[in-house]
Amino acid sequence: MTPREYLGSAAIPGGEELKLYRRGGDYMIVLDRNELMSSRMSGSEKALAVMTIERLAGRKAPHLLIGGYGMGFTLRAALAILPADARITLVELVPEIIAWARGPMVELAAGCLDDPRVELVMGDVASAIADGRGNYDAILLDVDNGPDGLTMAANDRLYSAQGLAVARDALRPGGILAVWSAGSDDAFTRRLRNAAFAVDEVVVKARDNGKGPRHVIWFAAKR
Repeated sequence: MTPREYLGSAAIPGGEELKLYRRGGDYMIVLDRNELMSSRMSGSEKALAVMTIERLAGRKAPHLLIGGYGMGFTLRAALAILPADARITLVELVPEIIAWARGPMVELAAGCLDDPRVELVMGDVASAIADGRGNYDAILLDVDNGPDGLTMAANDRLYSAQGLAVARDALRPGGILAVWSAGSDDAFTRRLRNAAFAVDEVVVKARDNGKGPRHVIWFAAKR
């Protein structure tokens, strides 16, 4: 097997350290011994965008908030199917993630950060949500391994009852809160329902070919 090549590291505010590796044409972002994301497995990240936008059918000039760039799979999938008058506010906390997208992973990024529909905001997505009362048709969150966060304990506030209430207030009527997770979480499903969302929990596979680990996406519609 080809050894992986270390390309760089990034400190997570209040958390640990992310490391970027390359093996051949594949890229991996790793936290400790956990592979948080890989360019080999992008199916569920793309599904996060596609299945959310399907639920927004008929909306004019939709405005989406995407929390976390990752490797850009969700952003690129959204751009591929959104109309020209759509807007995406992309919020990323870690500057190195964007530097990697414009540097060693520039071919993978395929210019998505320069699309005129995209506004890049560097900062905490929880703050962006709190500041966006009634602004968004959809909020797409892939900022951790899911509600049971790995990278930052502070991300728990996104998924708490209070955090869900803030997210609901940031959505327009009928808007969608979509949350990606590496696995199911019954307690989180109950919190979504208790926060007055209509909840659809969908299992998706990690790879484009329908294989690989099972991931979960919650689509929570504002009543």
